[in-house]
Amino acid sequence: MALSSEPLTLRELDQLSLERVHGIGPKTRPALEEFGIHSVLDLLETYPRRYVDRTNMSTLQDLQLGVDTMVMVKVVSCKSIRTKNNRVMVTAVVGDDTGKLSLTFFNQQWREKQLTPGFEVAVFGKAELYNGYRQMTNPIVDLIGNRTGRIVPIYPQSGKSSISSEGLAKWVADALGKCLPRTIGDPVPAKIIKARKLVGRDEAMRSIHLPETAEMHQAARRRLAFDEVLRVQLMLVGKKAQWERDSAGFAHETTGHLIDGFMKALPFPLTGAQTRTIAEIYKDLASPKPMHRLLQGDVGAGKTLVAVAMMLAAVQGGHQAALMAPTEVLADQHAIGIRALLDSLRLTDDGNLFGDRQLRIELLTNKVKGAERKAIIAGIADGSVDIAIGTHALIQDKISFKSLGAVVVDEQHRFGVEQRSRLRDKAQESEHGLVPDVLVMTATPIPRTAAMTVYGDLDVSILDELPPGRTPIVTTRVSDEGERSAMWADVRERLAIGQQAYVVCPLIEESEKLEVASAEETYEELQHGELSGFRIGLLHGRMSSVEKAEVMGAFRRGDVNVLVATTVIEVGVDVPNSTSMVILDAGRFGIAQLHQLRGRVGRGALESHCYLVTQDNEPSPRVEALVASTDGFVLAEEDLNLRGEGTIMGRRQKGQSDLTLASLQRDLDLIMWAREDAVSIIEADPMLKKLQPLRDELDLLFNEEEEEFLFKS
Repeated sequence: MALSSEPLTLRELDQLSLERVHGIGPKTRPALEEFGIHSVLDLLETYPRRYVDRTNMSTLQDLQLGVDTMVMVKVVSCKSIRTKNNRVMVTAVVGDDTGKLSLTFFNQQWREKQLTPGFEVAVFGKAELYNGYRQMTNPIVDLIGNRTGRIVPIYPQSGKSSISSEGLAKWVADALGKCLPRTIGDPVPAKIIKARKLVGRDEAMRSIHLPETAEMHQAARRRLAFDEVLRVQLMLVGKKAQWERDSAGFAHETTGHLIDGFMKALPFPLTGAQTRTIAEIYKDLASPKPMHRLLQGDVGAGKTLVAVAMMLAAVQGGHQAALMAPTEVLADQHAIGIRALLDSLRLTDDGNLFGDRQLRIELLTNKVKGAERKAIIAGIADGSVDIAIGTHALIQDKISFKSLGAVVVDEQHRFGVEQRSRLRDKAQESEHGLVPDVLVMTATPIPRTAAMTVYGDLDVSILDELPPGRTPIVTTRVSDEGERSAMWADVRERLAIGQQAYVVCPLIEESEKLEVASAEETYEELQHGELSGFRIGLLHGRMSSVEKAEVMGAFRRGDVNVLVATTVIEVGVDVPNSTSMVILDAGRFGIAQLHQLRGRVGRGALESHCYLVTQDNEPSPRVEALVASTDGFVLAEEDLNLRGEGTIMGRRQKGQSDLTLASLQRDLDLIMWAREDAVSIIEADPMLKKLQPLRDELDLLFNEEEEEFLFKS
């Protein structure tokens, strides 16, 4: 290691070649790199996936049949044979001072090499009696080798690149030994560590790999998890602060004839949640700091109305508004809905003989062509288009706004950071260079911890009540033949009285082509089978925009009774007369997707039904969760419990910008602390000038896109 007595930084560890570690040479290094370990830092951040507590083991004489147990044993012998049906079967005999046990593995030929006689292994599984002997089939096996210590770390292994837990343990121990003279530096201010009662980073890094007690491992995990969430929060809070510091925005008028006229013309009262949210947004709009707000609302909670109220504030002041949606179907839908909402409003216009005019609302997607397209683009440029609605076509180079004052982005998780910033650049190209107020809408309820982490650069408003007059959706699981027949009979009954239905085909992750084939097959089967005699339309991702628009138009007008579709209808299709939603093979979908799909019905006063069709009695906790609740926020928490974490900042990028140790489920306290600490750090030192080592870690661990607006003074 370098000749310095200063504690080691993460950057120094990242720059150290793996070959500085004893036992890693030119042959081993490529295998480690294939495994994702390129430097000493990567090695130290490859944490054990679990621990074997040698003080808490059963002996073979205590082994109870049929109960999951862990035993520490030595391999006595191991061999493989081929069975009659050509499967490979590996059998091993293992033992301790109190008895013997046989292990059987099917289709795991590599076990023969792994289980070398004389090796010590920890085996976890259920023992059963077979021909009078105790046996475990396909148990979990961890090699302990000759490692001592009461608690032995078990690392992720890779048969493909022949990296074993034992090898990793040796290399990590060697690297930690070589860090000892200088120790691993701690860039987090000491007063935060003390206030949060956390251990130092050097101690945490040692104890996560070589804990002497379970408590030491727990304390180490909490400290390193805190570091992960603090870094993410510093990024997000820093981004927000920089954005507010560097951007000049509009101070919009939030009262006036347009807004008052809109509120008066509404055929129904606003919900309490809508009133509260509009007040939060108007407070932001009145300030010259650009708003950056997330609007979370369950399916059907009335987000569009809130977005329209925001856009009108910009239009009333003589500016323009834009709404960007992820798909053409959804942009189309918004255009229809918003035109209907604003149909009766007039805008003061001195250049007009009558002194006022109707609002000009234009839809721009890729299917708008020729002269019409030219006219819309010209209207956006000269300011005569008040509200532009479209897909990402709105942020293409050819399009420039005269004075873009407010932007609504729908279903933001489908838009990259990049596209959001293109939209802002668009605005800054306009004549006054001011940044518009941005409202991001999502109908995917997000658990509180995830919202603080994923959308930490946004202020959050929540719509948590449904408008009156919405009838709750009845959700039923359908799994056997009899239930399926009853379901189709129900659907036919509702179609016969003029209602409409959706049938969603299974999600096939591997291939859109297969998904389309399955939709076409379902369409044919229903036409000649359960729904013959009804007019059926087909909608899938491989159709052209024009074909999609035709099918959707026919369904909206009621010319088509049933829409057979792939998941392209997941977001935003709104046909109040649709009262039946049949989701085939529902077990293939995630909770959030099922909830989104279900939200396509129940949009009017008619009672609606959602049928989740599964294979006979297959256990499906996701389907059960949907039958039990229609509350998106309850389902989001349940989804997090079932699915685990997943990546937070999108695709896995350089380094540890994602949470490896921290958990959105169990670490709410760490996330709250990290948020508070990040706010106080950035308020006191926006560029982290006095905390250079911490600043350097952010530069190291986050890529440029993530750092996009960060610390650019």
